[in-house]
Amino acid sequence: MTHLLSGWISASYPSWGYDVVNFLCFYPPKSESSNTMIFFCTTLFLASICLLVHEGFSKETVTTCAENTVHRLSCDLDSVIKVETALYGREDNVTCTEGKSPAEVSTTDCSLAGAADVVKKRCNGKKVCELSTEVFGGSVPCRGTAKYLKTTYTCLPAFHRVTCEHSLSYLHCDEGQVIVIYGADYGRRDQITCVYERPASQIQNTACYSPTSKVAESCQEKNSCIIKASNSEFGDPCVGVYKYLEVAYACQYPVTPDDQVDMSQLCKVSPLFYSSSKPHKERSLVLSSALLLATAGLLMPSVAVTERAITCDDSSSIQRLSCDNGVIDVQSALYGRTDRQICSEGRSPQQLANTKCSQEGSVALVKSRCDGKTICEFSPSDIRIIDPCNGIVKYLDTNYTCVPAIHFVTCEHSYATLHCEHGQVIFVYGADYGRRDHTTCSYRRPASQTENVYCSNPTRNVAEICNGKNSCTVRASNSVFGDPCAGTFKYLEVAYTCEYL
Repeated sequence: MTHLLSGWISASYPSWGYDVVNFLCFYPPKSESSNTMIFFCTTLFLASICLLVHEGFSKETVTTCAENTVHRLSCDLDSVIKVETALYGREDNVTCTEGKSPAEVSTTDCSLAGAADVVKKRCNGKKVCELSTEVFGGSVPCRGTAKYLKTTYTCLPAFHRVTCEHSLSYLHCDEGQVIVIYGADYGRRDQITCVYERPASQIQNTACYSPTSKVAESCQEKNSCIIKASNSEFGDPCVGVYKYLEVAYACQYPVTPDDQVDMSQLCKVSPLFYSSSKPHKERSLVLSSALLLATAGLLMPSVAVTERAITCDDSSSIQRLSCDNGVIDVQSALYGRTDRQICSEGRSPQQLANTKCSQEGSVALVKSRCDGKTICEFSPSDIRIIDPCNGIVKYLDTNYTCVPAIHFVTCEHSYATLHCEHGQVIFVYGADYGRRDHTTCSYRRPASQTENVYCSNPTRNVAEICNGKNSCTVRASNSVFGDPCAGTFKYLEVAYTCEYL
């Protein structure tokens, strides 16, 4: 428990660190009994939880006055939206009164029934959610009253996964923990996700999304699960559009009915969490260690060490690796087949028979494309060199981690300067020269120079020039990296870390 507590305090209050907890819990004052110090450490652990409850999950409120204008909720990295309340109507005569007559703001008990449920269904589990009063389908409370949409929400720590259509979404937790689904959507909400080599007609419809409970039904309270992003699983919310599955989930320790507790009430209790009916040295703690672990798990999901992406090999599939924080470091990649279950839908037994099928060198190919990037999209066909098992349905199974790194972009004709603190040296995770989107390094460039977004050339040149040095400078130019796409204005993308010698 002490290590867990000190980790919490170090993460939340760096100025305290491990030293305070280790000193107090491992080296108690000689005048105090060990029981008292165990009690003290447990109390300190609970106190840190309460601090996080009050400080880490503060409520955000967004109020939009005009009808049918954008109402936007958003959370930073590693957290997702959890809607607490939503009001469409009016509850006072002060909010959104500009330009309104007294008669239009006099009614203060006006609200649309079920508004919160509509907003929750649309926004829970997302990092960003944009909507308007149109989502209420024309239902209008208290006609003649000037209404507004007011939403209160919190940002919960969560894992956020996006899986392209025809691929498998792999959710997992550390040993002893279970999955809790915050929200899931199948469809399309932008023109930048899962777009690799897709025609424009398949990515234009960005109002195609369908909240689904099927991920929760399949994965809730399991340690791990695999679910396919497909129309057969979720239905087709927009025919002809290439879709993706978006899931937000947390990992927590299982909570038994006896362990359930309202944290807001717990944190109102006196810091002395023990029974006062016994002598001081025999006072017993009310809360079990199982509850402490469960509470910790509820508040802070564990950090997944390795992520997994599985993509069936067909003409319309895209494998997508992504990191919210840090950059991709590919650990393994298999192109072939090692079991009879994965990507078996609609296949004959003969097409699944060979479970010892793998192409040599697959991991090196995936690493060359993806290492050092925050997002990497490609087709399994890009990895295929030969057919390792003719007549067998194959898939690409990639395992990767998200490692902390410095990530930056330098536009063509500019210089990239990599540098570390004194005593440290550069280690380059990955570098690319080319173009992968329409917006980066596009200022005052004609459209013809930014339209080719399939111009990407992984390069070892940066690593060869900079690895092992304290600092280095590299020019982003065709003379250094060659020209992967003539006529396109390019940029150099680099991810590196600083290591002590």
